[in-house]
Amino acid sequence: MNLKPVALAAAAVICTLSLTAQAQTQGQTPAEQISYIHAGALLVHAGEKPRKAATIVIHGDKIDSIHEGFLNPPSGVRFIDLSKQFVMPGLIDMHVHILHDGDKMRSPEEHSSRTSADYVLLGLANARRTLEAGFTTIRDVGSEIRSVTALRDAINKGLVEGPTIYTSGRVIAVTAGHGAGNADAAEHVCDGADDCRRAVRTQIALGADLIKFAATGGVTSDAATGLTQQMFADEMRAIVETAHMFGRKVAAHAHGKQGIKAALEAGVDSIEHGIYTDAETNLLFKRTGAWLVPTLCVPDSVLAQARAGARSPVVLAKVEEAAAVHAKNAAAAIRDGVKVAFGTDAGVREHGKNADEFNHLLKAGMSSADAIRAATIDAATLLGKADRIATIEKGKDADIIAVAASPIADISELERVEFVMRRGVVHKMQGTRQVFPQ
Repeated sequence: MNLKPVALAAAAVICTLSLTAQAQTQGQTPAEQISYIHAGALLVHAGEKPRKAATIVIHGDKIDSIHEGFLNPPSGVRFIDLSKQFVMPGLIDMHVHILHDGDKMRSPEEHSSRTSADYVLLGLANARRTLEAGFTTIRDVGSEIRSVTALRDAINKGLVEGPTIYTSGRVIAVTAGHGAGNADAAEHVCDGADDCRRAVRTQIALGADLIKFAATGGVTSDAATGLTQQMFADEMRAIVETAHMFGRKVAAHAHGKQGIKAALEAGVDSIEHGIYTDAETNLLFKRTGAWLVPTLCVPDSVLAQARAGARSPVVLAKVEEAAAVHAKNAAAAIRDGVKVAFGTDAGVREHGKNADEFNHLLKAGMSSADAIRAATIDAATLLGKADRIATIEKGKDADIIAVAASPIADISELERVEFVMRRGVVHKMQGTRQVFPQ
């Protein structure tokens, strides 16, 4: 047994716990902590005009009030000086695999030998990178359920640092379909409507916040099964009906047109990727109210991996086909008025580079303001958490980031986040002055 990776991982955990403990001793986490933030410019709600100099008052983990101008903080109150920065809500990534690291091109042998503990430790590092990139909330849409819920709960309890995680657990898949893997009788694999109901209930029983299923083949599956429909309509309906019965939203991995149509007709809340959308499917999106999470940045990453020999020839052929049409079809969907939420497929590509997706959304026809909205209030609406996150308003979670200049003028500013606060706790500070009460 090679103990070096284990020792390094344990050191990372100890370091993270030490940093968290240090933050607590500095007064960053007490429930009654009051903080004043001076914002040079403040985006309260994506799509609205930013405010000039403003003060945000935070009580514990919630936003208490917003005021025009710079208010002097009372004695005993923590003061954070962002008076030279652009302040805005924390970002949301709706398509992440937080326990995975396909961007590092690991060997199949290493992947097959990993345990739940390995995945949790990978997730710990990935979560930190994601949070420091300004993404204070993520939707994890395909991870081993016990490992990802352990990470989710540890973050929520303040034991480790990372974004708020909402997870689907494993992808519900049919035998031999995308996401099924090679395991016999896996809990997330189902065949037939009744069995698919069982698979949904199993993921929910294990702690899933939402459900994801694979309606079609996948680009990264090392199998020449194409990108077309792989799950029958009655199986999709059974999944959606069961999840909705339990109060869970449903995301469908879908590339081919027929699979997209079938998933939309089954009542899914979002289509992930949606490479082969067209005018017909775009009308169906609008009729059903479903969202598209296009993950436009991922084909380039997978194509580079495949051309470097880290993916099989089967994957190379599929990704070359997908990359040729994905951006064009997504641009048409945006023009047709399909609702779009921000997602990156981080885990297939590099964690911490989530903001790369903004440039792709702009190339597809979105304005900077609309792209920021897709990663804040629109993502929160799809998540069902718009009452809690994504705007800087009284009573909302204190999920706040800052950049040097307006990302509405230059979207690339979001690739250089300087300040991150999640639920009232400061996790990143660059060019920022923070004063603790004596």
